[in-house]
Amino acid sequence: MDYRSPLARVRGLGSAKAGTHHWWMQRVTAVALIPLSFWAIALLDLCMNSSYQQSIIWLSQPLNSVCIVAWILAVFYHSALGLQVVIEDYVAAEGAKIIAVWSVNLVFLLLALAALLAVFRVLSIG
Repeated sequence: MDYRSPLARVRGLGSAKAGTHHWWMQRVTAVALIPLSFWAIALLDLCMNSSYQQSIIWLSQPLNSVCIVAWILAVFYHSALGLQVVIEDYVAAEGAKIIAVWSVNLVFLLLALAALLAVFRVLSIG
C-alpha cells in the first residue's frame, strides 16, 4: 500500500508546463509552412519545367531566396518536433528515448545545414 500523497507520487516526473513551448512551436511552424510551401512548390515547378539559368534567376531574387531559406528552416524544425513527440509517445525505454531524440535532432540539423548550403552555393553561382 502506498501512503504517499498524490503530489509526492508525481514529484520528479517533470512539470506539466514543460510541453507548452514545444506545442506552440509546432503550431507556429505549421502555420508558417502554409504560405512558405507555395514558394517551395513554385521552385520545384520551375526546376522541372524551366532551364537551370531561369531557376537561378528566380532563386536569386531576394524575396524568393528568403522564403526558401525560411521554408527550409521551418520544415526541418517542424519535422524534428513532430518526430520527437512520436518518439516520446511510443518509445518506452528512457535511454533509448533520449538517444533517439538526440539522433533525430542531429540528423535534421545536418539535413537543414546541407539544404541551406545548397541554396547558398546556388546563390553564389548565380
